[in-house]
Amino acid sequence: MKRPDLKSVLGALCVALLEACSHNPPAMPEAVPAPQAAIDNNQYHPVILVSIDGFRPDYLQRGVSPNLNVLASQGVRAIAMHPSYPSITFPNHYTLVTGLRPDHHGIVGNTMEDRAIPNVVFKLSNHDAVTDRRWWDQAEPVWVTAEKNHVATGIMFWPGSEAAIHGVRPSNYRPFDGNIKPDSRVDTMLGWLDKTGAQRPGFLTVYFDDVDHAGHESGPASAEVNQAVARVDQTIGRMLQGLQARHIRANIVIVSDHGMAEISPARRIFLSRLANPDSYRVVSYGTFAGIEAQPGQEDALALSLLKPQAHMQCWRKEAIPARFHYGQNARVPRFLCMADVGWMIFADEKTDYKGSGAHGYDNLAPEMNALFIANGPQFKPGVVLPVFDNVDVYPLLMTLLHIPALHSDGTITATEPGLIAP
Repeated sequence: MKRPDLKSVLGALCVALLEACSHNPPAMPEAVPAPQAAIDNNQYHPVILVSIDGFRPDYLQRGVSPNLNVLASQGVRAIAMHPSYPSITFPNHYTLVTGLRPDHHGIVGNTMEDRAIPNVVFKLSNHDAVTDRRWWDQAEPVWVTAEKNHVATGIMFWPGSEAAIHGVRPSNYRPFDGNIKPDSRVDTMLGWLDKTGAQRPGFLTVYFDDVDHAGHESGPASAEVNQAVARVDQTIGRMLQGLQARHIRANIVIVSDHGMAEISPARRIFLSRLANPDSYRVVSYGTFAGIEAQPGQEDALALSLLKPQAHMQCWRKEAIPARFHYGQNARVPRFLCMADVGWMIFADEKTDYKGSGAHGYDNLAPEMNALFIANGPQFKPGVVLPVFDNVDVYPLLMTLLHIPALHSDGTITATEPGLIAP
């Protein structure tokens, strides 16, 4: 069969985008800033990795995402993508850009401890820890490898990008600030594309957290999630408009880190009711709990936790089922307890979670499924891929960048059917 002409495919994409927006017109933001100078972009095809935190693939079926739906239908999409365990933000964002599972790249949780970094708790609110390369140096993300290969990068928010991993920082990046609106994030990234020569990025990322926040606060079935999806979709449209104004044909890969599940105050588990509070210390809690035994209390704690529990299962770290690929890293606490989907684990009645949605459950649970869409000159039109693991995104990114990939847990085999042969 004759391969479609790339110009024809991209032309069809533009027409489809315009038609989709005319049938379901989003409230377009103010005009996208135009490039400062005309640049020959015929041979410039940057790779743009977009993360929409907490976006379940079934959100595409809600009729509020015309730009994403056209990109999916005219490019490559996966039925779903499995996150790595635990299905939370920092571990999975680092997996997407390293191809390594959390046990191998070292970001084993949003909250964690390391005996080699004493008296420090890594958590999202600890800026000093988040920017400390020692937490990240067990792996090497795409932007570090790209910079080492003389490919400039532009990272508009991504976990790890504020640290000098292996002594290397992105050519362009911004410290995370949740107050920066999605449109401004896209405009900053587009501005980097106006650079010239060796300073012009070949790999860029942009991160959106609106959908995740709405899911946590109001639940995945809520009108608030639909509104957040629509807002982010409009911002994707802004990005496409900015690329078109610059005559840039980028290879765009759009992913999420995990999905979202409904929770309820009626579905809560309190560890203090199951074990003597003097026998343990909780490192993290929520959809799963990482627990350390107090000195001399490991056997007593094991007797309390490892017996059958309602709506929860607990393991010593070395006994965590192999399919989770989790428990070998020194940063994983001695005991892991995982709640059934929809349930939450708390240290005691004093701790609570007031939201209506959560993630972090079994990574194979349908509610945890993540999004994958790819579109651009290197992708075939109209390809639907079977479900694959998110470790396979990294080999794809490196293939698009024409940079040798480092060892990873992923393979290009999963996404190769959607690629146009060079």
